Amino acid sequence: MNKNIVGIDWGTSNRRAYLIDQSGACLAEHEDGQGMLAVGGRDQFGASLAGLLDAMQLPADVPVIMSGMVGSVSGWQEVDYLDASVPLTQLPQHLAAVTDPAWAGRATIVPGYVYRNGASSDVMRGEETQLLGAVAQGHRDGWLVLPGTHSKWVLLRDGVIQSFATYMTGELFSMLSKGGTLSSMMGGDSADSDGFATGLNQAARNEPLSNSLFRVRAGVVSRAAPAQQAAATVSGLLIGAEFAAAARAAEGQGIAVIGSPALAARYALAAQHFGLNCTVLDPHAVYCTAISQFLKA
Repeated sequence: MNKNIVGIDWGTSNRRAYLIDQSGACLAEHEDGQGMLAVGGRDQFGASLAGLLDAMQLPADVPVIMSGMVGSVSGWQEVDYLDASVPLTQLPQHLAAVTDPAWAGRATIVPGYVYRNGASSDVMRGEETQLLGAVAQGHRDGWLVLPGTHSKWVLLRDGVIQSFATYMTGELFSMLSKGGTLSSMMGGDSADSDGFATGLNQAARNEPLSNSLFRVRAGVVSRAAPAQQAAATVSGLLIGAEFAAAARAAEGQGIAVIGSPALAARYALAAQHFGLNCTVLDPHAVYCTAISQFLKA
């Protein structure tokens, strides 16, 4: 008889939970705004998890695997990063047991990864679980891109991370939208195709990003560019900056993007603009496949 397991992608602002069977099929799912910041402190995570299982009408003894910021220094408990040399398929052997006595033996946390390149380092928490799912689906080699608040470009070779780089794309877009000289112009449709293409074109010229961003404002106030395209131009600039930095390494290989439909569509357009083939992977399916790997281990 197949067992079931709950996989939780516990981020900073949001939380997504999936009831998974061994085949990777999703039997139930739940999403809410109870991310790390909303929980209210380390000693409240247990009660928050209990509330989640109750909301999904699941028994309290169902096994739970959590990934993301729940394992950060500000989460339920800090879990050390794995070195990037550890194959993704070995993640099930490195789960950290939750030390809260009420959840001992039932709840575990997936560790993130650290990549060291000389004196510099980069880290991920949560994306490693999606990468495991992608590997299990056959994407063992090449570039995988995980767009979001902190976008990741990850190079895999036979299911092992060779390198990865993080870009603060989503966070910068949010900050520019909420404050500063561009904020009053950021109310337009950020998916406007003409504005997005304008931003991509500017990014492709490898001009200084801070100057390109200011010229968005200059274009609007001088009436050389429509204000309703400003948000899309900024989006194109920020996403284009990722491609300008990373696309040359992916030339001839293409990329696979794991992201929501709207965001993945923008990255697919950017990939086309920079001459890269692009495959889009469904993030929910990838995550469910990953959780099934933990269940089978």
